[in-house]
Amino acid sequence: MITAGDFRNGVTFEEDGNVMQIVEFQHVKPGKGAAFVRAKVKNVITGSVIEKTYNPTAKFPTAFVERKDMEYSYSDGDLYYFMDPESYELVPVNASELSDNFKFVKENMVCKILSYKGKVFGVEPPFFVDLEVTETEPGLAGNTATNATKPATVETGAEIKVPLFINIGDKIRIDTRTCEYMERA
Repeated sequence: MITAGDFRNGVTFEEDGNVMQIVEFQHVKPGKGAAFVRAKVKNVITGSVIEKTYNPTAKFPTAFVERKDMEYSYSDGDLYYFMDPESYELVPVNASELSDNFKFVKENMVCKILSYKGKVFGVEPPFFVDLEVTETEPGLAGNTATNATKPATVETGAEIKVPLFINIGDKIRIDTRTCEYMERA
């Protein structure tokens, strides 16, 4: 059990059958009246963020979210299969559980599978991936002022903005958290 007075960023707990995670918290002690805790909490299953106030003595059961490294094997329609490296068991994940940044993941990449009580609710791709550019327009040097970009398609089919000097066949590093070009790999 955890009390609202013990809230810290990143703590997960159960509330009304939902798994919540503290994004931000603040202990408030007004001059008049009782103290309370104001917190931004995120529902880890749905991803929605709300702001709530709690009595500092309110108790909640602690929720343990399991993060496990698994290797992405293949997709079959709306199901994406991940292999457990220890047991070689394939775990199917529905396409609705995948985030937008999953478009940068190719087969055999290791991702973190997020689950609560055996139910998978999310997939975290690696923070940085190296992918080859398969399609882009040729960039002409000297025809821009600064920081000009052009669209490019990488080997997974995802589209990203890259600097003008990137050509087809170049390997680039992408930050999957921001979906932005980082550097040549």
